[in-house]
Amino acid sequence: MQIRPWILAARPKTLPAALAPVILGSALAYADGAFRAMPAALALGFALLIQIGTNYANDYFDYVKGADTQERQGPARAVASGMLSPRTMLAGTLVCFAIAFAEGLCLLPYGGWPLAIVGLFCVLMGLAYTGGPFPLAYNGTADFFVLLFFGVVAVCMTYYVQAGAFTSDVFLLSLAPGALATNILVVNNYRDMETDRAANKRTLVVRFGRGFGAGEYLAMLAVAHLVPIALCLRGRGLAVLLPLLSLPLAFRLYGMMRRADSRAAFDKALGGTALYMIVYSLLMSVGLLA
Repeated sequence: MQIRPWILAARPKTLPAALAPVILGSALAYADGAFRAMPAALALGFALLIQIGTNYANDYFDYVKGADTQERQGPARAVASGMLSPRTMLAGTLVCFAIAFAEGLCLLPYGGWPLAIVGLFCVLMGLAYTGGPFPLAYNGTADFFVLLFFGVVAVCMTYYVQAGAFTSDVFLLSLAPGALATNILVVNNYRDMETDRAANKRTLVVRFGRGFGAGEYLAMLAVAHLVPIALCLRGRGLAVLLPLLSLPLAFRLYGMMRRADSRAAFDKALGGTALYMIVYSLLMSVGLLA
């Protein structure tokens, strides 16, 4: 079996969206004296597998629905380019989600049976992102669900399996990676507006235009960078303001997206936006632990 098509379909540049919330949830747990290595590692593995499974599902369903064409400016897709058959990709998607769910069950001793419901819901949402009768990515609701699952759910559950409780601070913190993960989606939708419109993929950018997408990108940056200010005001210390040092990089990435006019330029903006999640998360983690 060739591994390259599966790596390509996993879209490695988007995986920081899965890493960042686990890093942040674990950093806050450590700051609160509740860090536990095993559930943190399990949460990280689960998040990565769900992200990869969702990317595999996107590769399959976007091909089936006609969203992946030769005119698309994004990276080559495994099914659309002929590297994997649709049937093989669908099978790989289901296997990846099954492994993710099985790993998620290993977290039950740390959080109880409700985690099984959360895990099942994560799998279903991964499939529903581009599949099913009401695909989120095709009706303009994906942005909200990215904010919810890559932010609130991921950070709060990572914290919960270590600390055994939720706090208002962990909910507040969760908004930052959710907002930054949404910007990864914004770059994708900004790039693919024309081909998405042709495939009747009604993203928010298709509905309201690239100007809206640019504004959404800035709004999500604002949300992410108001979070450290709010945490500081709540008594977490001045060090949590460290992510504000990365604002020049954030605005540079915004400019890259706005100026992009080729596949390579959009790929650079997308990769940079994803990598920025890690930069932000590491700065915030240092601030929480200082």
